[in-house]
Amino acid sequence: MFATAKEQIDLIREGTVEIIPEEELVRKFEKSAKENKALTIKLGCDPSRPDLHIGHSVVLNKLRQFQDLGHNAILIVGDYTGMIGDPSGKKKTRPQLTFEETRKNGESYFEQAGKILDLKRAKVVYNSEWLSKLDLKDLINLLSKFTVQRILERDDFTNRIKEQTEISMHEMLYPIMQGYDSYAINADVELGGTDQKFNNLVGRDVQKRYGKEQQVVITMPLIEGTDGYEKMSKSLDNAIGITEAAKDIFGKTMSIPDTLIYKYFNLVTKLERAELDKIKKELEIGEGNPRDYKRKLGYELVKIYYDEETAGKTIEEFDTIFIKGGIPDDIPEITVSEDSKKLIDLMTENNMTESKTSARKLIEQGAVNIDGTKITDVNSMTAIRDGMILKVGKRKFLKINRN
Repeated sequence: MFATAKEQIDLIREGTVEIIPEEELVRKFEKSAKENKALTIKLGCDPSRPDLHIGHSVVLNKLRQFQDLGHNAILIVGDYTGMIGDPSGKKKTRPQLTFEETRKNGESYFEQAGKILDLKRAKVVYNSEWLSKLDLKDLINLLSKFTVQRILERDDFTNRIKEQTEISMHEMLYPIMQGYDSYAINADVELGGTDQKFNNLVGRDVQKRYGKEQQVVITMPLIEGTDGYEKMSKSLDNAIGITEAAKDIFGKTMSIPDTLIYKYFNLVTKLERAELDKIKKELEIGEGNPRDYKRKLGYELVKIYYDEETAGKTIEEFDTIFIKGGIPDDIPEITVSEDSKKLIDLMTENNMTESKTSARKLIEQGAVNIDGTKITDVNSMTAIRDGMILKVGKRKFLKINRN
């Protein structure tokens, strides 16, 4: 038994950028309820990187909403399209992946997506299942249904032409191949970020040209990373990974700009609308300390990707370190046999910084201390005492024992 079309559209509309076209989705909901038949909701997964972050959760949460309404979630791993590489937002041709790489990354994707979706009620398919069966005759027939002008409408290609940056022929196939996926599974709805709008609309075109009912396209907002301005990305080191340690999820959340607090609450947590509205109003009138909102946000994220008990312990540890000025209980320990050791070497050899250059900068910035004493000399030699505590930045601790 499905909810009414109005109840469903009201829920699905929340947080979306566009529903193209919304009236078609309403009709699909009405038909679904009348025939007691679930809709097929498609989400294409780019297997170029296996690590998911909370930016990916925006569209996955929307797919979970469809599942909770009783509809069928179809996750398509682009093992064939992944060998082309999605040109969306790219200023140059992406390196091609092997078929084996796309398969391996796809498996990792679904393991992580299971933290949000009910995988028992989701179907996982690889688009090689149908794309590998297209021979040259089929491909020519498919390509004949599109014009070069249509494919070049996408901003990514237009900008590259203006900048005289090469566009490889295989890149122009990507949106058509992804669109063919929608035809192959008879998708009723396709979800994607705003950067996928062109690709998903091509899916509507492919279905129409093959005489199928067209899918509705729903675009979701992209979220900025912890730096506050670039789209969240592992490669930009501004992402909060959904499989990271609980303390890292919490710590990174505490570092986001105040301007992103509500956007994160709204798009990547599971809070009820009434509570979201309350948080939004309080932030707008400047009520409360931004740190306290981030603290709650971090708690909610850890609760989603771990559990409530872990979230509670993570907050306790944060309070111990940052509010009470204490030291966490489970810090790593090393044993040193030397009487003294160069501070920079202690930091780099124990993975407290990525490089000696980074270590020097942190010392110069006053972000390094030993037993509570700030060290600012980059050439400092540290006398080794049993049980001493080295702290780097706000979250990294190391206990040093004397052999």
